[in-house]
Parts: sequence; C-alpha cells; structure tokens
Amino acid sequence: MNEVCFKNLDKDQCWSLETYEASGGYSTWRKILKGEYTPDQIINELKTSGLRGRGGAGFPTGLKWSFMPRNAQGQKYVVCNSDEGEPGTCKDRDILRFNPHAVIEGMAIGSYVMNATVGYNYIRGEFMEPFNRFEGALKEAYAAGLLGKNINGSEVSFDLYSHLGAGAYICGEETALLESIEGKKGQPRFKPPFPANVGLFGRPTTINNTESFASVPDIMQNGGQWFADLGVENSGGTKLFSVSGHVNNPANFEVSMGMPFSELLALAGGMRNGAKLKAVIPGGSSTPVLTAEAAMKMTMDYDGIDKAGSMLGAGSVIVMDESTCMVEALTRLAHFYYDESCGQCTPCREGTGWLYRVLKRIMDGKGKADDIDLLLGVQEKIMGNTICALGDAAAMPVESFLRCFREEFEYYIEHGKSMVKG
Repeated sequence: MNEVCFKNLDKDQCWSLETYEASGGYSTWRKILKGEYTPDQIINELKTSGLRGRGGAGFPTGLKWSFMPRNAQGQKYVVCNSDEGEPGTCKDRDILRFNPHAVIEGMAIGSYVMNATVGYNYIRGEFMEPFNRFEGALKEAYAAGLLGKNINGSEVSFDLYSHLGAGAYICGEETALLESIEGKKGQPRFKPPFPANVGLFGRPTTINNTESFASVPDIMQNGGQWFADLGVENSGGTKLFSVSGHVNNPANFEVSMGMPFSELLALAGGMRNGAKLKAVIPGGSSTPVLTAEAAMKMTMDYDGIDKAGSMLGAGSVIVMDESTCMVEALTRLAHFYYDESCGQCTPCREGTGWLYRVLKRIMDGKGKADDIDLLLGVQEKIMGNTICALGDAAAMPVESFLRCFREEFEYYIEHGKSMVKG
C-alpha cells in the first residue's frame, strides 16, 4: 500500500518540496534538464509500466503521449484534469493536498515528452484547500529553479499555471474543460478533431488525470517494469480507490491493482454496524451497479471489474447495505445527471429529465405499470447518441439498477412504497 501517489503520506509536511525531494522527487526532471532522457525513452517506460488513465477512460498513458505531434510548429500544451466531479470520487483532491509536487513533476516530464512549454492544472472550484496547496507547491518549484524559461541553463522551458473552475460536472469532460480554460461556456466539443491535434486555443494538447500525472515520476524513478509488477496483467501499478458509503472507515486507499474487493472492503473496516452487503458501485456513480454476490467475486482491476459486469472508472467504490432503497438511490443519481447536463445534446437534455421525472413519479407513489419499460427505453435512446459521455453516465446506472434490482422497482410501483423501508 501507498507505494506511489501516497508514499510520503506518513511524513511531516508530506506536501513540501523538501519532503518530496528527500524521497527522490524531481530526480527524473533534473536528469531531463541534463539531457539524460529522450522523449522516446520516457514513452517506452510508460508503455512498459502499463499505466492507464486514472480519470475513468483507462486509455494507456504512454500511447496517449505518443499521439502528440511534438515536432509540429507552434505552441503545444499539457493539461491536468483535476476537476473530479464524479459522485463518490475524492482521491485527486488528496493528491493535490498531500503530494502536489508529484503532479508538477509528472506534468513537467509530460511537457518535455510532448514539446509543450506551457501547462494548466484545471482544479474544481470547490477545492480551495487543494488549490492553495498546489499553488504553494508551484511557488516552491519556481523558487527552486525547477520551472520557467531555459531551466537551469538548459534548452528546456516549462511554465505551469493553476486554473480554478466553477464547479460544473461537465467540465470533467476534457474538451469542455478546454472550453472553460478559454473562458467559454463549459460544453463538450465535437470530435474529431481530437485535442492532440486541435486542443487548447486550437493548438495540440494532451490531457491526463491528476493521478495519472502523479504516477509518472515514480515510474521513471523505479522503472516501468517495477510499476507493472505492482499490479496485474493489463492493469499495471497501484490505484487509488475512494471507498464510501456503508463502511466503518470510508477513505482513500492506494492498493495494488488486482486486489480482491473483499480485501479492499476489509481495509475500509468492513460493513458499518455489521450490516449485510447489498450492492456496490465500483467506479463512480456513472458505472453500473453490482449485486453483493458479483462484487465479492471481483478483483479491483480493469478486467476483473469488467468481468463482474461494471467498470473501474475513476475507482470510486460506493458501498450500500441492505437498508438501501435502490429506487431512492437511483432517483438521487438521476437527479444529479439531470441537473448537470449541459443541454447541448437533445438525447441527454431531454432524456435525463425523463429519467428523473419517471423515477420521481414512482417515488411519489404514482408509478405506472409500464414505467420500467419506459425507463429502459429512454436510457437506450440516450446511450451512444451524445457528444460526450455524460449521457451514457446517466443511462448506465438506470439499466444496471433495473437489471439487478428490478423487483424493488416493481414493488414500489405496485404498492406505492419501498419494499425496504416499508
């Protein structure tokens, strides 16, 4: 546990430059400034490591970095997505709080690989403590001569800025995030063109999650194979899991990929008050829910969770015990996505409203016999028919809740009340 992003968590002022450098921090960046690494060497180490995007999509980081047309003329950008608005997710803010220099060094390494001299860290508007901590780390890095123009007399330049968002869930989508940095309304862009070719201010841009960038320095320090060996096949390294809900010790846990869910649950102190496990959402509210039986058989890695019937997503594990009314839980989620839809795409704008209103009608005791079929029909029409993934994020929970716990919805419709709460 705690071998990468949280490895200094037990040290005093773990967020300081002094503590970070004492554990080897900035050693790779200093070697880059001395000309000891080529971009291709770094990309190859990342490919060997098996690091995949930690924000939800799970795309291989080394491959993503190789897409940047680094030799193209003009400005290029590297951007960190620290928006973290997915319900159940609370890991990236802790990286910014307790290990901000790892994010800075990871972005700096990325800037060198992609020949990008400017970077932005887009931080969610409510995260004032993490924002201030990251700003303090930036000042330390500049004061130490680790950032700026022609750093330490080298030909390498990199300037990094924080950008505070305004708390819109949609800005966690990478192109909406770029629109927001540019001062526009946060709405996703049509793709193609993709950001690697036409990104921030119309220039080539690579965007990665906070945890992804924070993992890079240790991968380079210890080697890609070291990181790969921490995990399992197709899921290299460690992963931060945010465990919340009906557990005794809700927290962020950095563990090896491939850990059985039962062991992660034990790390979180087990079920609160000794209650019986009922359901688990393993990757954040936008991923399909699993029954207790399916969850207890799965391992916490991309393939293990996929085999169980869900997605690793951002690693946001929401645990629900037998007192949970699944109709109420889904209605809460549906309201969130209805509220956060940017309204650009008709299937999402109208569909999320339909999902919420039908579920609310059921909860009000006015459900109709065909409401389940109506919900399934609406979610099917949303899936795959929107510019970004918010529509899918709203639809997938509906399908999985109804598939796994259909009897609760049928009971609520028939009796006008919850079968769990009477």
